[in-house]
Amino acid sequence: MRHRVQHRKFNRTTSHRRALLRNLAQSMIEHGQVRTTLQKAKDLRPVIERLVTLAKSANGGSITARRRIHRILSDRSMIAADRRSEYADMALATRRQTLRARSGRRHRMGAPLGKLKFTGESITRRLLAEIAPRFEDRPGGYTRVVKLAQRRIGDGGYQAIVQFVGDEQSPGSITKPRKSARRVRADARYAMAVQRGRKAEPGKSAPVDNGVPKDQAQPQPSDAASSGSEDDTADNS
Repeated sequence: MRHRVQHRKFNRTTSHRRALLRNLAQSMIEHGQVRTTLQKAKDLRPVIERLVTLAKSANGGSITARRRIHRILSDRSMIAADRRSEYADMALATRRQTLRARSGRRHRMGAPLGKLKFTGESITRRLLAEIAPRFEDRPGGYTRVVKLAQRRIGDGGYQAIVQFVGDEQSPGSITKPRKSARRVRADARYAMAVQRGRKAEPGKSAPVDNGVPKDQAQPQPSDAASSGSEDDTADNS
C-alpha cells in the first residue's frame, strides 16, 4: 500500500531525485519535448505544470514566483538549435566567451555581443518569455504524455514522450529517432531467433525451392560423371 506516498523514489536519494527531475525539466524547456521512461514522465509532468504556472505569475509581476522558479529549476545557458553546429566547431575559449561574460556571469538573451555572432540563452528566460505567454488563457493542462510502443533495450521499460500541448503532435507524426547500433544488433538477434524457431517447429514441411524440397538429395557431380562415362562405354560397345 502507498499511504501518503505521492511520488516515486526511483531508487535515488532526495537530492539525486530532484536533480533528475530538474535536468528533465530543463531539457523539455530547451527542446519542447523530452523522451524518457513512462514512470519518469508521469512524475515530470506536475513539475512542468508548476513551473509554467509560476512563470505566468512572474510575468504578472510576482517576485516570489520568480524566486521559486530559480529555486526549482536553477538556471543554465543553452545554445539555440540553429546555432549548435557553429558552437560545436568553436574553440574551447570561444565557447566559454559565448556562454559567460568576462565577469563570469552567464549571458541570458542569446543576442550577439562584440565579435560574437551569438551568445548563450538562459533556460529561465525562455520559460518566462516564450513558453508562459503561450498559455496565458489556459488554466492548466500545459503538457501531455504520449506512451510509445517501443520498449527500451536492456530492461524493457516502457517509454513515453512529454511535450507541451501547443505543439499538437500526434504519436504517428513524431519523428522516429535513428536506430542505434545496439538496437540494430538486438533486432537482428530477434529475427534470427524467430527464423530458427520456425525451422524447429515439428509438423512443417521442408522449404521448397523451385518446386523441389531443399532437403531432397541432389545428384552429386561425381554421380553424374560416372553415369556419363557408363553411357559412353555402352555406345562404344
